[in-house]
Amino acid sequence: MKKIATVLFDFDGTLSTLRSGWEDVMAPFMKECISGDTQLEPEEEAALNREIEDYINDSAGIQTVYQMRWLSETVRRRGWNADVLDEWSYKAEYNRRLLVQVEERIGLLEKGEARREDYLMKGALPFLKALQKRGVTMLIASGTDHPDVLREAEALGVAGFFRMIAGAPVGKAECSKEKVLAELMDTSGLSAQQLAVIGDGKVEIGLARQRGALALGLASDERMREGVNPMKLVRLQAAGADWIAGDFQKMEEWLDRLEL
Repeated sequence: MKKIATVLFDFDGTLSTLRSGWEDVMAPFMKECISGDTQLEPEEEAALNREIEDYINDSAGIQTVYQMRWLSETVRRRGWNADVLDEWSYKAEYNRRLLVQVEERIGLLEKGEARREDYLMKGALPFLKALQKRGVTMLIASGTDHPDVLREAEALGVAGFFRMIAGAPVGKAECSKEKVLAELMDTSGLSAQQLAVIGDGKVEIGLARQRGALALGLASDERMREGVNPMKLVRLQAAGADWIAGDFQKMEEWLDRLEL
């Protein structure tokens, strides 16, 4: 069997926690857009909260514009808010709100008031160094907009580890993760036995399984940066991950899984 030669990483929630708490921005934004100025009955409000929470949990890892497409369709379906926007308009406003938080964190890094390690999953940096030392090719594929992924990887000091960083193309509804996997396996001659995919979402794990690559899940607790998030654990198990951990601190276990 050929050993692992390439590892494809998801970024947010897998390596970076700069966007930790994005759900706490998206959920109230969606609720605000769907309900508009309508005064909902308590039962209606509770049902809407559950619908939004379930959708966010189920869609984690897909490109943001697809989540905003669901939002646009739901605003129209519910009929509480007559002001229905398209997915790109919703995405622009959601990104504006989220980036307020992200920019604050990057500012702390740039001013030296926070360390890069404060926004990386625990053990991530030593793990990347270990893979680099072993000659493994590393790539990033993310559902976050491409310019933002590049900037955030640079801010965290990890961009140099990766041969390629691919975020969502600006202005296009196109899955960067699926595209990168297709290019790796259809045009570069890389076999499934030589590829591992590491991520915290069902999208990249599902794509890895479809392609026959090794699918390693990271059920990360993004606030603590270590330990297992039970909700992600269930999600990754359902997606068919070959193995699941909560962080990268037990490096030998990771290297064993990669047969390195």
